[in-house]
Amino acid sequence: MFTGIIEEIGILKEIRKGAQSSVLTIQGKVIFNDLNLGDSVAVNGVCLTVTGCSGDTFQADVMHETLNRSSLGSLKRKSPVNLERAMPVNGRFGGHMVSGHIDGVGVISKIHKEDNAVWYTFRAQERILRYIIEKGSIAVDGISLTIASVSGEDFSISAIPHTVKSTILSQKALGDKVNLENDLVGKYIEKLFGTSAVPKTENTLTKEFIEKYGF
Repeated sequence: MFTGIIEEIGILKEIRKGAQSSVLTIQGKVIFNDLNLGDSVAVNGVCLTVTGCSGDTFQADVMHETLNRSSLGSLKRKSPVNLERAMPVNGRFGGHMVSGHIDGVGVISKIHKEDNAVWYTFRAQERILRYIIEKGSIAVDGISLTIASVSGEDFSISAIPHTVKSTILSQKALGDKVNLENDLVGKYIEKLFGTSAVPKTENTLTKEFIEKYGF
């Protein structure tokens, strides 16, 4: 589990491509003080497992499903990447619950400044937009961000200078792809109330129950 608070910007040093998978070698500084084999690291929001670690680099295998579902397959050598280690049990929870499991890819359609804020607008598929609500949370390339507005075709966020400077948002341009992960809560609620395989007679979680306890 991650929080969406990026620890540092790393560099993709090497990509070894196989028939249906890749091995990434990523260089960084901050995250290596306690990084070990088998640890989870979110790379542009994608949860990857450390399969090799030496000095200031680590390796991670990326499977076919991950390449198809995310923008990792379009990365090139020396591409900057957002890095975040899994949240420790005793750590601060500064962002929101981020699993590192990407729902899809969005495209930057607009960037503009407003005073000290930078606004980014992302086009996304309906299956992603359906879970997005104004003032809700979303992870964009692993960054925990608050939705400022949403329409039937896109959504916008307003980022403070610190967030832009501390992440790869500062290097993004119009047309660039980003990894999107919806807030977990909406997806689970839909499952429980809609397509759950559990018969409704056995499901004690109802709208009335939630409203009764103030949700």
